[in-house]
Amino acid sequence: MEEGGENSLLKMLIGKRKSVWLNVGLFILTIFSTFLVGLSWGTSFELAEDLAVLPASEIDFNLWLNSKVFWLSGLYVFVLMTILVGHELGHYLTCRRYQLEATLPYFIPAPTLVGTLGAFIRIRSPITRKSQLFDIGLAGPLTGFFLSVPALVYGVANSKLVPSLPQEGTIYFGEPLLLKGVEKLLFGTISNDYDLVLHPVGIAGWVGILITAFNLFPVGQLDGGHIAYALLGARSRKLGRFVLGLFIIMGLFLWVGWLVWAALIFVLGLKHPQVTDELEKLSPGRRILGWVAVAIFILSFIPDPIKGYSFLDIIRARR
Repeated sequence: MEEGGENSLLKMLIGKRKSVWLNVGLFILTIFSTFLVGLSWGTSFELAEDLAVLPASEIDFNLWLNSKVFWLSGLYVFVLMTILVGHELGHYLTCRRYQLEATLPYFIPAPTLVGTLGAFIRIRSPITRKSQLFDIGLAGPLTGFFLSVPALVYGVANSKLVPSLPQEGTIYFGEPLLLKGVEKLLFGTISNDYDLVLHPVGIAGWVGILITAFNLFPVGQLDGGHIAYALLGARSRKLGRFVLGLFIIMGLFLWVGWLVWAALIFVLGLKHPQVTDELEKLSPGRRILGWVAVAIFILSFIPDPIKGYSFLDIIRARR
């Protein structure tokens, strides 16, 4: 081999090694950020009964040093990271199946209520067929959803039913239809005088369900955008504009985070890149799976992931 060829190969290998170290570093940081958040969920779960009946001044919040809280935080991290890894591996392995080059997942640590903004992969090879696009787009949400369901069921089954918590300082999460159904099955009708405090594993499942719903919105470069384009072609652009408008409306009246999503989608673009074979028609099996994706979205969608935090609620609170 010529010297120039050797240098090119060496540069390529060094570049890939650097890329892998970035993936590993972000993965470790995300474990750390989710563990810190898990400590707060573990503490809240252990103190649920006290929070319901005692003033904050009489509660020993040093419980977060307890080994049981560390265990609960570790469970939260393990389950949530399993869901996120499963989601991204669904995309990655499907790309490998079609011999498309894709990066390993990039995880995003963040100081949020869940400790992360999720993860993504980059597909470096052009996707030439609608069937490939459909399979890659669906594989992630489908895997993430089926990993989230048992976590949600286990979490609800091991949750605590306590007298209603004080409104001030308490965060109330919105519930997808799936969670409401599991609660109904396991607890029946819960009185307004009681609150269900989710086990940290249940919170991890809730996050997994939320991420599934986010990704299935049929717009732009989201997984749902890939699926919609594979099914509808150029007609999916009108659907994307409708979703953008829906984000803005939901941000104003339900949860301010939808405005962030609207801005992100606007920056990334509503238009989906064309595939080479625009005339390919998806098989009946894939079209059925398209309806499965719609059903999963309906079961997973949460209009107000955090209650009381719409744009209008925040404006009113500052007056």
